Amino acid sequence: MARPVAALTGATGFLGRWAAAALHDQGFQVRVLCRRAPAPEDWGFEPQVEPGSLEDEASLVRLVDGAQVLVHAAGAIKARDRAGFFRVNAEGARRLAQALEEQAPGARMLLVSSLSAREPHLSDYAASKAAGEAAVRKVLGERRLTVVRPPAIYGPGDRETLAVFRAAGRVPVLPLPGGEHARLAMIHVADAAAQIAALASRPAEGAVYGLSDARPEGYGWREVMGQAAAAVGRARPRFVPLPRPAVLGVGAAAGVLGRAGGRVPILTPGKAREMLHPDWSLSESERAPDLPAPRFDLAAGFADTVAWYRRRGWL
Repeated sequence: MARPVAALTGATGFLGRWAAAALHDQGFQVRVLCRRAPAPEDWGFEPQVEPGSLEDEASLVRLVDGAQVLVHAAGAIKARDRAGFFRVNAEGARRLAQALEEQAPGARMLLVSSLSAREPHLSDYAASKAAGEAAVRKVLGERRLTVVRPPAIYGPGDRETLAVFRAAGRVPVLPLPGGEHARLAMIHVADAAAQIAALASRPAEGAVYGLSDARPEGYGWREVMGQAAAAVGRARPRFVPLPRPAVLGVGAAAGVLGRAGGRVPILTPGKAREMLHPDWSLSESERAPDLPAPRFDLAAGFADTVAWYRRRGWL
């Protein structure tokens, strides 16, 4: 019996690689949109490959043709300006939804957004994610759409949080940027991918779900940095709370220096405001029922991540 087709964007990215394997394990024939066809061993199985990009409308039509579900996991986590975020995260999502509406009117869409979309005023990234949700909903309505909002995702292959582990092993006093009472929901990438694949197999119902590990109430910055230190083998680290002006100043300086050096920085004033936000926890009403149980708590997840970094020579 032929497998149902799950079309996937972002399959060569950090989360997308894991999502591709999880969709395959869930029983889907995975069809991926890629600018270049990667080697099958990148996923551990051989997907269908549709060459193209979010800007190429013809390739989007081919991607969704005959699909039962479209999982949109591609997105920009950093950009040169607000327009760059919106071009990918809002307009790209809208273009995909339009292709699905025209080419596969019976298919459903699972949009991988971000928990930051709850607070679109904090950053251009958060605003673009919220705009992407609205754009897709305008095209497809509620009946064919499920929105997933992951929190901070970490795990093997993640280059962005690598800096946290490097700092945990090298910086004499570890900074606490969000205040003693701030809460951050978190999830290992393998668990995020498994939960996304499970939701992709269900009928769409117009819901917006957050993802998390077994602690949706989240973690404090002291626990996050302490577990990062433990994962790299550092015992009893010292901490220093960072005042809000210092965090915003570092975000502004990093943004200016990155652009001056020709790089697109991940740390910007908007990202600093996200870090300072006191509540990235999940309420019970935001969680999807009956998802696969997380395999990793924070300690085990960080240990798994550090072990992978060391095997690859990243750390």
